[in-house]
Amino acid sequence: MQMKNEVRSNTLINIIRTVTMMILSFVTFPVVCRLLGDKMMGLYAWATAFVYYFLILARISIPNIAVRECVKVRNDPDKLNAKVQEFFIIQAVTTLLSFGLLCAIVFSIQIPDFTSQLNRSLIFILSLNFLTGVLSFEWVYTALEKHTYMAIRSIIIAAIVDILIFAFVKYDDDVVLYAFFSILTTVLVVISNLIYLPRLVKFKRGVKYNFRQYFPALGILFLISVVVAVYDKTDTFILGFLDPSKASVGSYSVAMKAVEIVIGIMTALSTVFMPRANYYHQRGDERQFKNLNRYSTNVCLLIVIPAIALMIALATPITKVIAGEEGYVYANIVLISLASLMLTFSISNIIYTQILLPLKKEKLYLIAVAGAAALNAILSLLFGMVVFKDNPAFGVALGTSITDLLLVTTLFALSWNNSKHILLNINNLKILVLGLIIGVAAYFISPALVNALSSNMTLEIAYILDIVIVFFGSAAIYIAGLIFTKEKLTVTILKR
Repeated sequence: MQMKNEVRSNTLINIIRTVTMMILSFVTFPVVCRLLGDKMMGLYAWATAFVYYFLILARISIPNIAVRECVKVRNDPDKLNAKVQEFFIIQAVTTLLSFGLLCAIVFSIQIPDFTSQLNRSLIFILSLNFLTGVLSFEWVYTALEKHTYMAIRSIIIAAIVDILIFAFVKYDDDVVLYAFFSILTTVLVVISNLIYLPRLVKFKRGVKYNFRQYFPALGILFLISVVVAVYDKTDTFILGFLDPSKASVGSYSVAMKAVEIVIGIMTALSTVFMPRANYYHQRGDERQFKNLNRYSTNVCLLIVIPAIALMIALATPITKVIAGEEGYVYANIVLISLASLMLTFSISNIIYTQILLPLKKEKLYLIAVAGAAALNAILSLLFGMVVFKDNPAFGVALGTSITDLLLVTTLFALSWNNSKHILLNINNLKILVLGLIIGVAAYFISPALVNALSSNMTLEIAYILDIVIVFFGSAAIYIAGLIFTKEKLTVTILKR
């Protein structure tokens, strides 16, 4: 019972943390979109995508395996200290090698995207994100479930960075300054974590390191890192080459920003469920292991299904509020195309981090993602260059959504014995039907509401009011439906 309460408490803390971070992000992002414009915002997004490849190579999925290994020895200080030092050394080496590869590519390939002084400045500033990130030890805090500390720290740092962005980013040529503030978050997290770390682990000399024990798993995880990096950012990277102006990348990034809000919530919740899933499996407690995965999927669907419904229905108001009326053409259509990623990504993440990793079946994930990465590149090029050449952003978005759907289907099939009970049940069907109802209602009500409101106020204010009214109205209907149909998690919350 105590463990269940801890999971629920940590889940609530992470939801509060992520929602607060989302609000803080949404305060600044629309302003930055307007100040930088679609071309500069697209350039920033493209540079971020390029650097992301090397960030993933630097980590080689070390945080995931580090959490798994540290959970095993969390109650043995000496063994925990040794493992933390081992993983820190491995990540320090991989980070330096990754940065060296980045420098070699940027200085050796003579194309405008790399020879431009502005592009290089953005790339090297953003690369500080993973150079300093090696010192964050975030995986230690995740393994030891220090969620309250991580929540308070993240909110304070995000607020500080937001204030700095408002104070100093004023014009489109401030894109380099904006890039600096974006990595400042990581730098401040590192400083905070290093101050607090001595309370959790002690770095001692004379520790006998045993790196060899991790090599088999790290070999698989390294390959996973490579294919995940290719898969995650292929869309943005290809789009940047299809549109030299980077304006399409700007539209794509606006749509993706809306989607990443919900994905961010799901990723934050995985920091609660992943170590606990590893803990239950290592103890041989299969009943709790299955119950946890069912519970996490229930939470996921409860949030994601209505989010998809409303994101599709409110695509135009959302993108206009984020980016304004000028530029960012087709951002609303791209958002509709990408909305399904909130579900497919979240379920894929649950299957990987809470089922395949604890069961040490990383190879299955590697095979699935490798196939998805190849397919995503093919579909992005096909749809972006040929089928929808007049709207490459939509073509790439459609290719990405199709690929992600096929990926989650493959992962579900590969983990059938352990995942069928978490998805295929009547309770999830209730959530799906309710999401469909509010989505259809919002789709027809929203345009009529905008037309009525815009006759008495500016269109932007009308869009904002439309989002607020439709959101809270849909939420009321959704919650009433959950109570009426006696949805399990809702009933549990009400009983408490």
